[in-house]
Amino acid sequence: MTDHVMDAAFRPAGLDRAVQGVLGRPIDRVEGPDKVAGTAAYAYEGTPARIAYAAVVGTPVGSGRIVGIDDTAAASLPSVIAVLHGDPRMPSGQASSNAMPLFDTKTILHLGQPVAIVVAEDQAIARDAAALVVVEVEAGAARYDVADQPVDTAPAIGFLPPTDIGDLDAAMADAAVTLDRTYTTPIHFPAALEPHATTAWWDDGKLTVRTSSQVIGSARKTIATALKIDPDLVRVLAPYVGGGFGGKTGVGAEVILAAIAAEATGRPVKIALPRRQTAYMVHHRSHTVQRVRIACDADGVIHGFGHEGIAAQNDHGEFLEPVPFGTLPLYRGEARRFRTDLVRVNLPPTGAVRAPGEAVGTFAVECAMDELAEQLGMDPIELRRRNEPETDPVSGKPFSTRRMLDCYTQGALRFDWPAKLPAPGSVREGEWLIGIGMAAALRGNFTVRAQARVRLTAEGRAVVECDMTDIGTGTYTILAQMAGEMLGLPVSDVSVRIGDTDLPPSAGSGGSFGAGSATAAVALACEDILAELARRMNAAPEELRLKDGCVSVGGRQVSLVDLVRGDPIVAMGKTGPGAESKRTSQASHGAQFVEVAVNAVTGETRVRRMLGVFDVGRVLNAKTATNQIVGGMVWGISYALGEEAVVDTRTGSFANPDFGEYHVAVNADVPQIAVHFIEEIDDSANPAGAKGVGELGISGAGAAVANAIYNATGVRVRDFPVTLDKLLEGLPAV
Repeated sequence: MTDHVMDAAFRPAGLDRAVQGVLGRPIDRVEGPDKVAGTAAYAYEGTPARIAYAAVVGTPVGSGRIVGIDDTAAASLPSVIAVLHGDPRMPSGQASSNAMPLFDTKTILHLGQPVAIVVAEDQAIARDAAALVVVEVEAGAARYDVADQPVDTAPAIGFLPPTDIGDLDAAMADAAVTLDRTYTTPIHFPAALEPHATTAWWDDGKLTVRTSSQVIGSARKTIATALKIDPDLVRVLAPYVGGGFGGKTGVGAEVILAAIAAEATGRPVKIALPRRQTAYMVHHRSHTVQRVRIACDADGVIHGFGHEGIAAQNDHGEFLEPVPFGTLPLYRGEARRFRTDLVRVNLPPTGAVRAPGEAVGTFAVECAMDELAEQLGMDPIELRRRNEPETDPVSGKPFSTRRMLDCYTQGALRFDWPAKLPAPGSVREGEWLIGIGMAAALRGNFTVRAQARVRLTAEGRAVVECDMTDIGTGTYTILAQMAGEMLGLPVSDVSVRIGDTDLPPSAGSGGSFGAGSATAAVALACEDILAELARRMNAAPEELRLKDGCVSVGGRQVSLVDLVRGDPIVAMGKTGPGAESKRTSQASHGAQFVEVAVNAVTGETRVRRMLGVFDVGRVLNAKTATNQIVGGMVWGISYALGEEAVVDTRTGSFANPDFGEYHVAVNADVPQIAVHFIEEIDDSANPAGAKGVGELGISGAGAAVANAIYNATGVRVRDFPVTLDKLLEGLPAV
């Protein structure tokens, strides 16, 4: 077994010589049949012997201190095994994206904060008993309304430092044309279909947790820290995850509570959060207030750009929504000011949700660009073209690859964008007002550390192993495609094992970095196997041709089975950020185009057409990549028209904590969506040449819908979502 290590600047030569022809193809998901047949086991499925069920007890108020917990009534119910509270490891609040909170069982951070767990023989009994637990509190002064809280202009949290280059105020004062607008976005829930669930059991002092987690390597460390045990004593399993959207990047309190309950009772414990409780025990995206200022000359060339936001967090949370993250490299402008300020509230923690930063930041910026284009009397695509930067306008670094202008051109052509945009409210079909809109899309690209082990077996098959997760994105399939392409094997001859912390550590699914990082590690492992095959063929690696399980060089052809000689060849590939990550500015890019119809009587909005063109580097699988982009564009529709978690500012409760009232887009809301890729392999991004896909589709999608609504109606809504009550008063007469 060899260990092959390269950074993101290295491109495996085997990819240049690959002739199997499986990489990039729209191959069906290899795990699809298991999911359709119901044999793919998710976190709550499977029932170990002597299984017990648990339910979590939360605080009845959102601020103050816990005086005591009376579990008498709950403990007396038949079939209740235990009511646990007061354990020094009991979490006082929900886990953030990076660590469990302080273990203080007295201070109340938010309503529904988990403080106890009930274990019973049956799930229904556990929930009934949990409702009987009385949490005695002393209520304190509460901060539920973000608008009433003081703003911290120098927050010590968050990963995105403020940017202040040049003099934006002077640029605004001197500019021929200026725009200064404020936009707001509401709280968003991650809203994954699979519940946040865990099955936990102990065996000879070792904890095994089958849970719904996007990043199980860091989950393992967090669980060990919370329980004060060695990480080697924790095994996390997540072979299938039914959606995550950021809400499953951290470790939820239910995971720790299930582990504590399993240890206390000596039995496996299973827990699944009810949907309404999920709103309080899983982080959400913060409400934002965003001010966009743009200073330009009469030709629309931008000389000053400001994007300043305010986001919320509770007293223990360390995440701060990076509101201007996607704006930083998007447009030119010598004077630049980008920052996010903070307000502290007594609400559940905010965290990374579905393209943190770009998803909500583009609402403000891309709507502001459209407003500026109208002010200039200029086509919105032309305004964006005139402000395409040649290098990163903040760092000055060259872009690794950037096909934004081509995205505009191809998108406009495919969408049939007119030479002159119709005047707002001027196009009608009966009582329907028709409008079109567009927006730019950008998602920062990252390479993170990842490892993968590849085994070429005595039977001439390949086995890929790493602790990556598949949250519905196609991880099993693209890892099989990468190994098959490199080793000359059909995908059916490649087995993939993921979702187990006993396997080599990888990136996990989050931040759109998982696919590029994990497939790069697989490619590097395969490169090492190719070197060994070349040695056995007495040839140089670059001379080999691998296809359909055979290796050819010169006039010779030998099967992989004969070359392996009964002794599997095993290699470990490792990748991570390298010199290229520091030398270049990296991102995925795109352009979104939308047509809407708005009813002039009712204000109902229907999205009739949606098209996007995207630059994502190498496309690993055309079908799964398209699927991810389409999903992101659907979220854009959802954000633009419906998603809004409403806080009752009297109690700190959510008025709509379930899918009955929290309105996500459904099939009837979504038209046929067209997705096209401009493929240019980005060797600077990672050894696979692939850039982030999953969250790019969200970026700009909602803004394109909002811009189309304005073009249809002449009503500009700056407080999202664009619900009909915000349109009715301004709609033109029928």
